[in-house]
Amino acid sequence: MSETDAAMSFEAFRSSFSYGERSDLNFKFLKSTPDREASEFFRVLLERLGDAYDNGDVRPLIDAAIEAQIAGYAPREGVGESTPTYESGPFAPFDGTLPGATVCLVNSGGHYVAGDDPKPLGVEDMTQDEAITRISEFLKATPLLSEIPSDLPPDAMRTRHGGYDTTSALVDRNVCFPLDRLAEMRVEGRIGALAPTSFSFPGSTAQGRLKAVIPGWIDRFVGQHPDVMLLVPV
Repeated sequence: MSETDAAMSFEAFRSSFSYGERSDLNFKFLKSTPDREASEFFRVLLERLGDAYDNGDVRPLIDAAIEAQIAGYAPREGVGESTPTYESGPFAPFDGTLPGATVCLVNSGGHYVAGDDPKPLGVEDMTQDEAITRISEFLKATPLLSEIPSDLPPDAMRTRHGGYDTTSALVDRNVCFPLDRLAEMRVEGRIGALAPTSFSFPGSTAQGRLKAVIPGWIDRFVGQHPDVMLLVPV
């Protein structure tokens, strides 16, 4: 008898939000959230929903979800302890000043230019839904780096990533790819320049495969002659 045919345990219920029958990437953190904390989250959520009936204010509902996400992704002793190791430190000293620096943006949000689909897993025009259902394949595949002109208009950008809900990123790319904010900082003189090309890749990938391609990526980054690399994880 399947879980759908029998009474579902609370553990199975909360796990079903992470690539399960109730898959919702905004709430996949529930899979790693202990039962007691998850049940308290639902209690608070329903309580604030009841309040919203009376006052029309849904902000406390959103706050409850954000607070639970922060807690759900926080490191826990004995849970998900897998820290990547690298032979050298990831940062280098910066001796200049930001108003005189060229900044290059790199993020792991799965952005690319319309008409330049990286074709993940060899699939052209893969939908977001398919990316979600094939997340296990993404984790085993070589990550693909997309080049994005830093003057690209918003309507020419596309986003696809099996590891997070891309809805907000599609409404406003600056949610996780702050290209327009950097352009504003350049106009304001807060940074010296924006590198001609920015970069993005879908971050749902194994660390070993990422390590293997990083040297080639670095050559492409260096070709932009940046003084500062802004790394934005998703």
